[in-house]
Amino acid sequence: MANVSLLLASLLSFFSYAYGSYYLPGVTPTYYQQGQGVSLKANKVTSTKNPVQYEYYDLPFCKRGKSKSKAENLGGRVAGDTSTNSPYELKMKQDEACVILCRKVHKKGDIEMFKNMIESEYRVHWLLDNLPVAVRNDELGYVSRGYPVGFLATTPKSKKPQHFLFNHVRIVVRYNENLEDGIGATIVGFEVIPFSIKHEYEDASKAFNKDTTVLSTCNQFTPAQFNPEKFQPVEKGDEEVIYTYDVKWERSDLPWTHRWDVYLKGNPDDEIHYFSIVNSLMIVLFLTGVVAMIMLRTLHKDISSYNEMQTLEEAQEESGWKLVHGDVFRPPAFSPMLLSILAGSGVQILAMTVCTMVCALFGLTSPANRGGLLTTLLLLYVFMGSFAGYFSARIYKLCNGKEWKTNTILTALFYPGVIGVLFCSVNIFVAFYGSSAATPFTTLLALMLLWFGVSTPLVFIGSYFGFKKDTIEVPVRTNQIARHIPDQVWYTHPAFSIALGGILPFGAVCIELFFIMSAMWLHQLYFVFSFLFVVLIILIATCAEITIVMCYFQLCNEDYRWWWRSFLSAGSSGGYLFLYSMWYFITKLNITGMVPTTIYFAYMGMISFTFFLLTGSIGFFACLWFVRKIYGAIKVD
Repeated sequence: MANVSLLLASLLSFFSYAYGSYYLPGVTPTYYQQGQGVSLKANKVTSTKNPVQYEYYDLPFCKRGKSKSKAENLGGRVAGDTSTNSPYELKMKQDEACVILCRKVHKKGDIEMFKNMIESEYRVHWLLDNLPVAVRNDELGYVSRGYPVGFLATTPKSKKPQHFLFNHVRIVVRYNENLEDGIGATIVGFEVIPFSIKHEYEDASKAFNKDTTVLSTCNQFTPAQFNPEKFQPVEKGDEEVIYTYDVKWERSDLPWTHRWDVYLKGNPDDEIHYFSIVNSLMIVLFLTGVVAMIMLRTLHKDISSYNEMQTLEEAQEESGWKLVHGDVFRPPAFSPMLLSILAGSGVQILAMTVCTMVCALFGLTSPANRGGLLTTLLLLYVFMGSFAGYFSARIYKLCNGKEWKTNTILTALFYPGVIGVLFCSVNIFVAFYGSSAATPFTTLLALMLLWFGVSTPLVFIGSYFGFKKDTIEVPVRTNQIARHIPDQVWYTHPAFSIALGGILPFGAVCIELFFIMSAMWLHQLYFVFSFLFVVLIILIATCAEITIVMCYFQLCNEDYRWWWRSFLSAGSSGGYLFLYSMWYFITKLNITGMVPTTIYFAYMGMISFTFFLLTGSIGFFACLWFVRKIYGAIKVD
């Protein structure tokens, strides 16, 4: 066990080092000369209390000219992670003080939107040289991405909490420059200090002009200050708000390749993550080793005793898994086609997951590549369509299925169809909620094109080769008349064994799942793919072995109906995942309202269904291998 622990630690260290070494292949730093313009992009507006996100200009912020949101890739467009031009003007190494952006008189509708945004704790996200804006927490020593729209607070004049808007930002940009090479400076840090200031200007009788009007609350000689008596309220209509900003450039020795370190550091509580993951993996590895030893010793003894039987009387007195050899490969009574479709879809998801993990280990899904992970998942799933067609055809042919065209079509349509219906429903909810971050119709057409133009033909190709290949060879013949199944004790009931079978696979990922869900719903960065890769390996081993154990006990009780039970035993971990999402919703999130709640559970339902197919297919194919192996090792007349 010590050697296994040492090997695991070495693997984690290697992958962690590899991940840190690969920033993002193909991306090089951008060098800026003094006075050169630096584009500040407006990204999105998100909240941990509401899964509905908005584009920057869904809010009535200052806008300069026409701007169109753009996504870097397909995943960014699907996730609503787009960017657009902002009216902020930055020039390399040129500080600015209290620059007036615009003056707006917000009507009642705008004020209500700001109040809802503040109450839901929405945060504004910007991008500068592909770095996300951050707000530093000096007390805890980490940064939070995005800055709040505003805040709720009481003032000396009012005991009742009021809504205040952050209408002034101090933009702090850190740069690294080697004066000897003379090629320019690189941006290595991007932070914002937000202020709420009820601006005043000297001569209110004159028409306001952002280029000539001088503010008395902040200017080149009077920097913006934190003053509770001059906060900018947003409580009633026709509220005048003047938006301003400062720019401060600071030189830094931080190398460009390490500029993401401050974001990846995250909350200090995340240090527990490493210890809990390693501890969980050690427990699962120990259980895996124990299960493997028990199975090998028990099976070896059973096979030896069966093969040493010499007389018919001895065989008749014997009981156990050998007695069902004439029925163990009898096709399932309930829908062999559906089983083959689910198994094939699960293999496609497994192939996609493994390939994505390999890409992530080598930095191809770096957080600098926004939407890259989702794009990778979508494209790899589409290109793995042949796996679904091939394995679905092989299982359906083993079950003596004849309607191969129907099987192939349903394999191509079933999983994408279920996910597509749920996703479109969620998209309608998001659009109804007033967010322009909903996936546009052209992107939905692109997804349909990938589905029917790439994935479906690949499923047909895989199915063709699967049906063309000889039927999977089984070591024993199936009797014409089905054997009577004796009465089963309560703990061998299908419902009990299925519920029990999913506990261990879910336990292998539950700790890692907490951090993944925090990344999804609390907008944290997830980057420890080395741990996730090891967890995936443990998940595969755990699903396979727990299903084999459950199948062995089932066969020992002379119950040969293992086909569906093997799939559902491991697949039930998807049900535990959905139950976990309910617990996470109640204890960790503050989501309120019907639409946000519906969106949350719709997405978690899609994820849980995907996990059900993934784990179920692993358990099923492990059981199929196990049954063929043990019945091929005994002598049957």
